[in-house]
Amino acid sequence: MVTQPLQTESIQIPNGALQIAAYQSAPQAPGNYPCIIVIQEVFGVNAYIRDVCDRIASWGFIAVAPAIFQRTAPGFEVGYRPEDLAAGRSHKDQTKAPELISDIQATIAYLKQQPQANARQLGIIGFCFGGHVAYLGATLPEIKVSALFYPSGIAVMTPGGGEPSLTLANKIQGTIYGFFGLQDPIIPNSQTDQIETTFQQQGIKHQIFRYPADHGFACDRRPAYNAEAATDAWKHTQELFDTLKHNS
Repeated sequence: MVTQPLQTESIQIPNGALQIAAYQSAPQAPGNYPCIIVIQEVFGVNAYIRDVCDRIASWGFIAVAPAIFQRTAPGFEVGYRPEDLAAGRSHKDQTKAPELISDIQATIAYLKQQPQANARQLGIIGFCFGGHVAYLGATLPEIKVSALFYPSGIAVMTPGGGEPSLTLANKIQGTIYGFFGLQDPIIPNSQTDQIETTFQQQGIKHQIFRYPADHGFACDRRPAYNAEAATDAWKHTQELFDTLKHNS
């Protein structure tokens, strides 16, 4: 719920010759705010992702959601019907990890140029495939905190092919919170266990939260929405992000 006036806008983030469309939400009041990069599901930077940005901005952050399908589907934004999911997955399958990481790096560079942004205190959040992309972002040294909501595929693949993204865990320097549904058909509990074990072995500061919920449980526009699980996950996410303020 938005509790303070916000300034919202559509922006363009340069990444070489590419212009990445993005949604930005920030407190209207003057200040110097930590920043959170928001990574979409396969459904694009849609109304739900804009709401997520507004929620985070209302906590006292600048939140930016870059369109990760900019190369193959500019302006892509759909709902949650089966045909929408199929379209989103077709674009997801065309992404490549180096390009996704470069888009996050471009977003960081953009934030460093914004006068009200404290880009030294930087976090990332992502949902489903966006959770996987946020995990890739967590391997960047600038990212201090990461919230991964049901991040699909980390243990078994990487966008564009190659070793599973989980093998990059040794690059993570910040703190990670992961939120998983025990009834998630896309992320078996064995994969969640593997992710948690890897984080432990690598000495990564982390917490893994498991809920009696399905995939997509935090999205109030999806049939899988679980209000109790979502409320708890958002509470922990805000606690994690607030550590950026304490370290400012």
